[in-house]
Amino acid sequence: MTSDIDAVIQAASIMDEAINKVGDMFDLPVGWFNSDFTKTASYSRKLARYSKFYKTFNQVLTIRTVSAEYLIAMKLCSGRKYKNDLSDIVGILAEHQKSSDNITYERIDKAVVDLYDSWEKISSESISFIKDTLIHGNYDLLYSVIKEKELETKEMLVKFEDNYPKVLNEDNMDNILNILNSRKSNNNH
Repeated sequence: MTSDIDAVIQAASIMDEAINKVGDMFDLPVGWFNSDFTKTASYSRKLARYSKFYKTFNQVLTIRTVSAEYLIAMKLCSGRKYKNDLSDIVGILAEHQKSSDNITYERIDKAVVDLYDSWEKISSESISFIKDTLIHGNYDLLYSVIKEKELETKEMLVKFEDNYPKVLNEDNMDNILNILNSRKSNNNH
C-alpha cells in the first residue's frame, strides 16, 4: 500500500485535469499523484531505464513500475524517519519473504549502484538500517516496531513545528530529531 503515486509528468497542463478527474472519480485524497518526487533526493534520471513498462492509457498516460529492490534503493536514499520509508522497506522485504523471493543485499546493492552510481548518496544510518534489517529477518515483527517509531517521530516533529513554526527544514531535521529523542530519553529516566 502507498498513499500516493510518484510520477514524472511531461505534459503537465493536459495531465492536471485527468489527474483531478481520476481523483474525484475514486475519491482519492488531494496529492494522491505526486509529481514533486522528481525534486527529491531519491529521484534518479536513470529510473526510466530500470523501470518496466506496464500499460498505456488513451495513448497519453504511460505507467511504468519499479521492482522491489529499486524501490528499496529509493526509500534508502530518502531514509525519512517521519514518513513510511523505513517501514515500507521492511514491508517490501516481508512480502517478498512470504512469496519465497527473498530480497538480498546483493540485489539492493545492484539497484543502488544502477540508480545512484554508488552508495555515496545513501546515509550511513540508512546503510546500517538495511544491513541490520536483513540480518534480523523477522520482518513482520520489525515492521510493527518501525511503524510505531515513525508515528512517534512524526508526532514529535508536528509538536516541534507547532511550538517553533518555520524552523524545521530538511537541512536541520536530523539534528532536531536527535535533540528531541535525547530529551525524550532523558525524561524517561
